[in-house]
Amino acid sequence: MTMSPSLPDNDRPPPARFALDRWTWKEIAYLLANLPMAIVGFVYTVFLVGVGAGLSVTVIGLPLLAAGLGGARALGRAERSRARRMLGVRVEEPSPMVRGRRDRGFFSWLWSGLKDPVGWRALLYSFIRLPWGVATFAVTLVSLFVLWPVLPYLARGLTNADRAMVRGLLSPSDELERRIAELESDRGVVVDTAAADLRRIERDLHDGAQARLVALAMGLGLAKEKLTDDPEAAARMVDEAHGEVKVALQELRDLARGIHPAVLTDRGLDAALSAIASRCTVPVTVSVQLPARPAEAIEGIAYFTVSELLQNVSKHSRATAASVDVWRSGDRLMLQVGDDGAGGARLDGGTGMAGLADRLGAVDGLFVLDSPEGGPTTVTAELPWRDRLAPGAERAGAA
Repeated sequence: MTMSPSLPDNDRPPPARFALDRWTWKEIAYLLANLPMAIVGFVYTVFLVGVGAGLSVTVIGLPLLAAGLGGARALGRAERSRARRMLGVRVEEPSPMVRGRRDRGFFSWLWSGLKDPVGWRALLYSFIRLPWGVATFAVTLVSLFVLWPVLPYLARGLTNADRAMVRGLLSPSDELERRIAELESDRGVVVDTAAADLRRIERDLHDGAQARLVALAMGLGLAKEKLTDDPEAAARMVDEAHGEVKVALQELRDLARGIHPAVLTDRGLDAALSAIASRCTVPVTVSVQLPARPAEAIEGIAYFTVSELLQNVSKHSRATAASVDVWRSGDRLMLQVGDDGAGGARLDGGTGMAGLADRLGAVDGLFVLDSPEGGPTTVTAELPWRDRLAPGAERAGAA
């Protein structure tokens, strides 16, 4: 019997292998891992709900259930991470559960934990996943050895169902949750801004008017001592003190104008913005077309926004003319400040633009900067319009 010669090494065919790409293998691994993850989630859910409901007649049942919902959130976070890494599903994280209510009382914390919708949806996801995990594990394992030519199509179809479940049950429930997260972030901006303003006012009072008034008191004390011995020197000191009083009064007026100018309170945005424009180093045209005055808070934000923008025009723009336009469009108060300067302004340019954008965003406003190199620069801001309450209505609300 003749033996066929063996093939040389370089003529041998490559070893057999599955012709599947990286994403298909990730989907297969995800489907095979469904079963152990589903078992863990199902056992956790049944134990938590069973024990929590069974012990609800005792003092530990409901607190155990509330704490367990926090653990369900952790399970949901793990499933979102697994789907993100292996299926490419980008699901936003739900808003965190508020735990700061412990200091308001045990029952307040308990109620906030029991009504957490994110935790309950994670429990529902873990509960319904067991039959699906068994089915996908069995189908994928059998297909690896029997139906491997069509395995990529099976894996894609099964993981599409997984993607739908993750998006449906583990994503933020609706726009309300995303809005809550935005408001929590905006609240932090408002608190930081208010704290910074208070520190600025304290610093201005301490370094400016307070120091001047202390020096004034000392000067008047010395003048009092010299009043009988050296009346001329006492008169000169009183005259100097009079000048110090005038300077201190001007500093206090400037500080009050920075807090809330009287012209804004008495005469509204038109007069207040015209006063700002008159102090600008660039000629400014002001146009205010409002059917009525907005709420005091909105009016104040609009005033300080325009004030800071005109300060930037004076310091950085190298402009020869600027304009301020204010009008109402539906339920929005619109501001637009433009100049014919060199342009090139940026939100991260260190001119306070980013702070303005944060402040407007904290009250559901918008801030749009258009400043190409060479100019011109146009800043458009939007604020929510709220009607101004009558003085009687404000007192009634306060009562």
